[in-house]
Amino acid sequence: MMQWLMIAIGGALGSMARFAAVGYLTPMLNFRFPIGTFIVNIVGSFLIGVAYVVLVEKAVLPSEWRLFFITGILGGFTTFSAFSLEMLQMWQEGHVLISIFYAASSVVLGLLFAYVGMQLTQKLF
Repeated sequence: MMQWLMIAIGGALGSMARFAAVGYLTPMLNFRFPIGTFIVNIVGSFLIGVAYVVLVEKAVLPSEWRLFFITGILGGFTTFSAFSLEMLQMWQEGHVLISIFYAASSVVLGLLFAYVGMQLTQKLF
């Protein structure tokens, strides 16, 4: 039961953080490109690399905290479904190249930032 509670609380916090970040970044930068979701997913990728090293490899905290941070907060913070919808909307609006760039850069930079997060954290611990 405690595991479910940790995930639920973390997910709620992560989702609220995503909502705030996307709501702040998107109008501020005023791009046709869905920059808010893009930044949230890249930052989330970096943070999941950090969290993996700290919470899984180094096991600094009990396993419930892994569920809270990785599954809950970061699972709620990042969003594949919004990414997919935004990509399809751009495609349907005729912005095919921007849609392809969004998809490719999200995957490549997401992987790169997760890797960098892991590497930096491993060097610090």
